Amino acid sequence: MRIRRGERGVWQRRYWGYLIRDARDFSAYMDYLQDLGHINPVKHGLVKLVADWPYSTFHNLVTQGVYPPDWSGGDEKQVSYVE
Repeated sequence: MRIRRGERGVWQRRYWGYLIRDARDFSAYMDYLQDLGHINPVKHGLVKLVADWPYSTFHNLVTQGVYPPDWSGGDEKQVSYVE
């Protein structure tokens, strides 16, 4: 049925939009997304530290001074994830 409609298995049928209300809200939302993105390789056991994942934008953000090189220093097991 989905193939007849031109849908593929990797695409989700619905999405949940989020309205950014102001600059502070935008900043908080971006921090949340970046934190999840940087933590995911650690969460899934691919590396022990965020800095160990070579494909992350984390390295650029360290260079820009946004994060310190030891950000999330290995205590990721303490973080509570919502899925």
